[in-house]
Amino acid sequence: MEILSFSIAITILKKLIINSINISFIFIIMKVHFIAIGGSIMHSLAISLKRKGYFVSGSDDKFFNPSKDNLEREGLLFKEGWCPNKISKDLDFIILGMHAQKDNPELIEAQRKKIIIYSFPEYISLQSINKKRIVIAGSHGKTTITSMIMHVFKDKGIKFDYVVGAKVDGFVDQVKLSDNDLIIIEGDEYLSSKIDKKPKFLHYKPHYLVLSGISWDHINVFPTFEKYCDAFVKLLKSVKEKCKVIYNNEDKILHKLINNSSGLNFSYKMPQYMIKEGKYLIKEKNEEYKLSVFGNHNLLNIEATRSVCNEFKITSDFTFKSLRNYKGAKNRLELVKSLKFNSNIYRDFAHSPSKVNASINAVKDLFPLSLLISCFELHTYSTLNINFFKQYKHVFKNADFVWLFYSADELKRKNINNISKEILLKIIDHKRVKVFDCTDKLAKKIKETKWSNTNLLLMSSGNFQELNFHRITHSLK
Repeated sequence: MEILSFSIAITILKKLIINSINISFIFIIMKVHFIAIGGSIMHSLAISLKRKGYFVSGSDDKFFNPSKDNLEREGLLFKEGWCPNKISKDLDFIILGMHAQKDNPELIEAQRKKIIIYSFPEYISLQSINKKRIVIAGSHGKTTITSMIMHVFKDKGIKFDYVVGAKVDGFVDQVKLSDNDLIIIEGDEYLSSKIDKKPKFLHYKPHYLVLSGISWDHINVFPTFEKYCDAFVKLLKSVKEKCKVIYNNEDKILHKLINNSSGLNFSYKMPQYMIKEGKYLIKEKNEEYKLSVFGNHNLLNIEATRSVCNEFKITSDFTFKSLRNYKGAKNRLELVKSLKFNSNIYRDFAHSPSKVNASINAVKDLFPLSLLISCFELHTYSTLNINFFKQYKHVFKNADFVWLFYSADELKRKNINNISKEILLKIIDHKRVKVFDCTDKLAKKIKETKWSNTNLLLMSSGNFQELNFHRITHSLK
């Protein structure tokens, strides 16, 4: 028998570990480098792997909070900028973030040295190849549904790994990879990386697939609505025959696309509910379940959660009772501060037209007699595309006041010169619109506003240029 050299043997054993084969007697430190480590989900994976005993390095051109502080606490905050010298031949593999461009010097060096390169979803797929996979996809509600399922499973004592797009109350990290037999994955339609143009969710090969709804987003990747829908068609066609596809029956687009599914299709719809003493209640078999969340979109999110939980023999009664204590994912209609005189400030991740509309309606339905100020940041490529922004024309109609915010400095940095206050005022069909182009002006307006029976809803997938709303609102009465 031919005897393998020591170096070849080590390489083979490392590859076995990468591909999730559990060999308990091996104690080899894996070396992994993250290109664009500062991303929300990328930095979470980096922290998770370090805690598993991996040697982790990384780079990014810019770090922002909360990623910056999280990485610093773990000893993973590196000097800003790309450094090809970090790409050493002894790296076992590289995880490439979407933020890194094709001409990234570290990526070019890794390709030259023929080091294994994974996109984030590709690596998650490898790590979950032997697990039962629940994947939550759709244009909106992914994070909330994922976190609700996590919450109920945890209450039920079910062990699972997970990938979720925001910080969730009761969970330390956004990514957990262990030897559990089950994983819950928030599946995004965005591209995996600049060298892996496959939508992220196509990597995950679900046993259970949830589809929350479809509304056009990511215009920089999907220039037409048809191309955007095509990503979901590919997902539906890719599922196995035994995959259970749980979809939102209220969504007209899904109704048209669901026939492309190769799996077993089940639908959910809006439950019976009522609003009583400022709380949403679900009515089920003569029982009333008080909820900690609000809004019709969250009722649909709960129904999606209930459908998944039922598949795992968790009763609807247990699910609804568990969700009474669900505190939500970060920045998903999160209460920032309650003020005197019946006023509240909420923070939400809404950024696409359908999400903005749903969040506005949720707050307005809960507080029908209060004024609502909807403050929206133009942050994504889609919102900063003036042609796409026209889709926001009517979404603010149920708000009493509309505040639009963008950073003039950021527009200069991105070389965008076709957005101005005058243009935005012409697009939005509302009589009470104000536009702010710097954080100082927005902060001043918040402080000067008379907060009486008035709610403020802050909406952005960004961070309002790191404006500290907790500090601003601290002095408000």
